[in-house]
Amino acid sequence: MTLQVAAIVLAAGMSRRMGAAKPFLELNGKPLFRYAVERAVASGLHPVVLITGEHSARMRQLTGDLPQVEVVDNPEYRTGMAASLRVGVAAVRGRADAALVFLADQPLVPDAVVQGLVDAYRSRHAEGVRIVRPLYAGSAGHPVLFASSLFDELSQVSGDQGGKEVVSRYKQQMAAVSFEQAEWGLDVDTPEEYQALLRKQSQLFD
Repeated sequence: MTLQVAAIVLAAGMSRRMGAAKPFLELNGKPLFRYAVERAVASGLHPVVLITGEHSARMRQLTGDLPQVEVVDNPEYRTGMAASLRVGVAAVRGRADAALVFLADQPLVPDAVVQGLVDAYRSRHAEGVRIVRPLYAGSAGHPVLFASSLFDELSQVSGDQGGKEVVSRYKQQMAAVSFEQAEWGLDVDTPEEYQALLRKQSQLFD
């Protein structure tokens, strides 16, 4: 039986370093957060859960054309990423064998990464692999896949570290999938990073 992989898209951040609502910044005519959501849908992940914070209503409106997407509010979004991860895990618990956790500010992750991570988990879970993450030009990045056997521990995380503590705890049961393209792992946290991304968009979206 094929293992079912869900998607949790974390989009409830406060955008403190950006100084503007980061999910709605446009890249090639599309809000940043839509890239991760569309990648999850196109890759056949199910369920696809979008975790929102203060901009919940607008995100529901902007994903109204994607019936596969479940928008779930995180009432504790101000406390950091861990709260969103807990909400996401609760939303997919019992519905999938693993969850791929996306960051809403990484618009350049392609299908090849998502499929590579899912395939690695499906082929190696019998060996005891419980976490799969990408390496972009040797640097660890996102999205990160967690087996459902780790959902209880992910439900206990706190602060703004997300699943980092759980990843550290289970390094011996983690597989890495390597990609040469460093830009695939780019996240957009500051106005300078956003402007740099805009300067590249003509070559990225030919």
